[in-house]
Parts: sequence; structure tokens; C-alpha cells
Amino acid sequence: MLGIAGGVVLGLLVGSFLNVVIYRLPIMMERDWRRQAREMLDSGDAETGTETPFNLFTPRSRCPDCGAQIKAWQNIPVLSWVLLRGRCAACNAPIARRYPLIELVSGLLSGLMIWHFGGGPAGLAALFFVWCLIALTVIDFDHQLLPDSITYLLLWAGLLLSAMAPAWELPMPDLRSSVLGAAAGYLSLWSIYWLFKLATGKEGMGYGDFKLLAALGAWLGYQQLPLIILLSAAVGAVTGIGMIAVLGRDRQIPIPFGPYLAGAGLIALLWGEALVTSYLEFAGLQ
Repeated sequence: MLGIAGGVVLGLLVGSFLNVVIYRLPIMMERDWRRQAREMLDSGDAETGTETPFNLFTPRSRCPDCGAQIKAWQNIPVLSWVLLRGRCAACNAPIARRYPLIELVSGLLSGLMIWHFGGGPAGLAALFFVWCLIALTVIDFDHQLLPDSITYLLLWAGLLLSAMAPAWELPMPDLRSSVLGAAAGYLSLWSIYWLFKLATGKEGMGYGDFKLLAALGAWLGYQQLPLIILLSAAVGAVTGIGMIAVLGRDRQIPIPFGPYLAGAGLIALLWGEALVTSYLEFAGLQ
């Protein structure tokens, strides 16, 4: 059984790996797109077979300014950044605060998952859920991109865990609710996308958003989808209006929707049933 302290430590360690995923996965995807484009064009580009390996494990992490390889002791979550005073040990270039922040968020949320669900199978499933959401949130914020390699993994994991929920005593929806949640999650945003595009000629969101909501539907069931959509839309609208009014952001610049879906999904995982029940009681429907 994993304790709360163990969950925090594990979350810090995984947070360090999530930083690698967040930085490297979009680059890996771009390289793959370029390779596929070259193959389709049959350009005979000499670089096709000479690209240096670049994945989540190779090459080892280096300073982006001086290229110095990061040593093991310099990669301890949060602590290394504090000891180095936020600067590279070799060239003294500043290290972005986002790296320890992501590690810290991962650690705290991981501890929260173990506190809420326990250290058994339910807690471990919740850890996987929240780690995927952290990676998706930051990648979408940076690149307006929700990688299929994460959204599909989250989707299939939700469906499989729902099928195994009775045997493992997981707080997951039944398989029927999970499948309906995945389908309804995808089709609801897909429908909104096409209605908006037919009305305005513009694309209001990306297909990654459909897939992420489908994954959330698989994990939480179709019953939680209205809450997720309502929360994400409300927070997204308030944030967007605030950025335009306070920060003077150009309203033509798109705002990624994935982070709001992820945040709403996390809230629904922790308190979804209580929120829905409270609303029904308040509205006199229960």
C-alpha cells in the first residue's frame, strides 16, 4: 500500500519525467510529421536516414544554452533547482521556474490522490489519470496540441479499468457508462465544432479536445459529462475574457481548451458525484 508521503515522493519523481515528456513529445511528433512528409513527397532527402535519435530517453538531458549534460544530482525534483538557485551549474544560465513547479504540482496532486482514494488499485489508477492530465495541460498550453499518444492511452485505460472495476474494487463507472461516456464525450464536442464551423467558417477547437473529453467520459462515465463541460466552459470563458480585458490579449489569438477540460475532469474525479447530488438537491430534482 502506498502512503500519502510515498505518493508525494513518487509524484515528484514522475513530475521530473513529465517535464521530459512535455518538452520532447511535441518535438518527436514534429520530426515524425516531417519524415512522413518527406516519404510522401519522395524527396530523397539525405537527412532522412541520418537524424540523431531523439525520444523520451535519448539523448540525456542537457542545458539548452551551453549543452552541458545534466548530472544525476542536478536532476533531483525541486531540490536541485533550489540548490542551484535556479541556474545551470556549468554556464549560470537561468533554469525556467516551470520545471520545479510542474514537479511540485505533480507531487502535491499525487499525494491528494492517495489521500482521497487510498494507496491501493484505486489510488494508483488516479495517479495515472492525473499524470496524464498534467502532461496534456502543459503541452496544450505551450503548443495548442493534445497528443494522441496520451489521449488514446488515457481513453483505452479508462475503458479497460471500467471493465475490471468490479474485480479490483475501483471507483469507476460500469463498462456501459464508460463506453457511452467515451462516445458521448467525443460526439458532443465534435457536434459543437461543426455547428460553429458551419455558422462562422472558423474552427473553434481541435480534434484533440474531442479525444480528451472522450477519455474523461471513459473514466468518469457519461453522467459526469455535463458537469465537465459546464465547468470547463465557464472557467475558459472567464479566463478568456479576463485575458482580453486585463492583459489586452488579442481576441483573435486562440486559447487552448484542453487545460480547462483537464481541470474540470480532475474536479469531477474527486468531487463530481457530490457536486451533481448537491445541484440536484438545490434544484429540487432529487
